[in-house]
Amino acid sequence: MTIHSKPQSSHNKPTLHDQDAIWAPLAQVEDALKAFIQNLDIADNLKDAIAYSALSGGKRLRPILCFHACQALGTSGTAALLPGVAIELIHAFSLVHDDLPAMDDDELRRGKPTLHIHAGQAMAILAGDAMNTLAFSAITQAGYGPELTGQLITELADATTAMIVGQVYDTLGGLPSNLTDLQKLQAIHRNKTGALIRAACRMGAQVAIADPASTIPESSLTNITVYAEAIGLMFQIIDDLLDVEQSSEHLGKKAGKDIQAGKLTYPGIMGIKASHEAADEMLVRALNAIKPMGVPAEPLRELAHFLAVRTR
Repeated sequence: MTIHSKPQSSHNKPTLHDQDAIWAPLAQVEDALKAFIQNLDIADNLKDAIAYSALSGGKRLRPILCFHACQALGTSGTAALLPGVAIELIHAFSLVHDDLPAMDDDELRRGKPTLHIHAGQAMAILAGDAMNTLAFSAITQAGYGPELTGQLITELADATTAMIVGQVYDTLGGLPSNLTDLQKLQAIHRNKTGALIRAACRMGAQVAIADPASTIPESSLTNITVYAEAIGLMFQIIDDLLDVEQSSEHLGKKAGKDIQAGKLTYPGIMGIKASHEAADEMLVRALNAIKPMGVPAEPLRELAHFLAVRTR
């Protein structure tokens, strides 16, 4: 995947048409996540720490993508709720560990004290560990057949490993020395941010394709994958832009920390204008990928537009 430093098209701010279509499954996602955590047979203080992290707000982007990807291929998105719970738990675990003093050392997440500030470093580490393993338990509880269950577990395991690899690249280095700064940045975020977004979309699509009533060809998984990779990269470009364009109060987390830490960012490498234009290119790529899916993919289109114009 290549981003040109001087895109051919001029920047045109995309327009949202129907945000209700994006967030329609949010209540179902929240209920499924809350029910899963409440039903855990674990120590109360560990359950409280998991709930503090996983139920403290957030866009629920990944489970909603999972829901809509399933729906786009002709199966009710409710069939993909537990895979959505699984990937949200992995995301929550990654944030808890990312905020630790040994990593980014953040004190604020979603406008609240980070878990290690709230409950101590030991509990933050252990709660993150637990969410990692519980995610796979959520998939096994969905009642799918062994083939689909195996596919979803493999998809999530691969994405989780890639996310950790991205964190290593971002925090500890290890990238090949012959890469340009832009290539290094792409490698970091294709893993750190993009892998879970890609897995969310692919897991939803896999649930739909495995539906006995489905007539969707397996080739549709390729279209969903192209869409997911495009919005994943766009998400990170916009995230980097928000880090320099918005305040900590607005973001609910510390702004400007990546530049202060000397990390590679898209605005730092490409400039702000070119970064906006690159995000536009990814939006067009995503929309073109799901164009053949017609009306059922409309929430995915609206979600792509939302990610392109989000302010936090």
